[in-house]
Amino acid sequence: MRYVVVDVEGNGQQPPDLVEVAVVPVAEGIIGAPTSWLVKPPRPVSRIAARIHGLANEDVAAAPAFADIGSEVREALDADVLVAHNAHVDVGVLRRHLEGWECPEVLDTLKLARRLLSGQVSYKLGALVTAFSLADGLPSGLVPHRATYDALMTAQLLVRLATRHDGSPLSLGELRGPEPGGGKDAETLF
Repeated sequence: MRYVVVDVEGNGQQPPDLVEVAVVPVAEGIIGAPTSWLVKPPRPVSRIAARIHGLANEDVAAAPAFADIGSEVREALDADVLVAHNAHVDVGVLRRHLEGWECPEVLDTLKLARRLLSGQVSYKLGALVTAFSLADGLPSGLVPHRATYDALMTAQLLVRLATRHDGSPLSLGELRGPEPGGGKDAETLF
């Protein structure tokens, strides 16, 4: 199965316009190279959003509009399973921007972490990155709340969640959990 991890950053408007998108492939438990795009949104980046992800209007002024890169993003998202942390946000933004896009099956690492990692103080991505040292060995220059960093950390979290203590992978059914159809698929995730 083909997995892609996605993260989007918005301009702080409602509904949010994209300012950055990152996609990271995961195959057989190996995290691939990220692809990312800066996007010039049709409405300005709010000060609050800029404080969170560090992207101000001048940072995206020369970036293409989403319509100019939408086909590239759609191609990068072509997978059997889409993975994101707090996935409804990313999926919702992508659906608004990719007219007619059929979202594949979604694995939400926030929901997976809550179910598989009981007792965490917080299930925010940053807290889980710290708790499991997921950023160790990450190339310098990547910072939290930017799409590439968050997509890579979500990919790291997915691999961590999908791996038993003995190093063997969980089945896709085990990851899907007790939801309808959750235990039926014995195929391993990777």
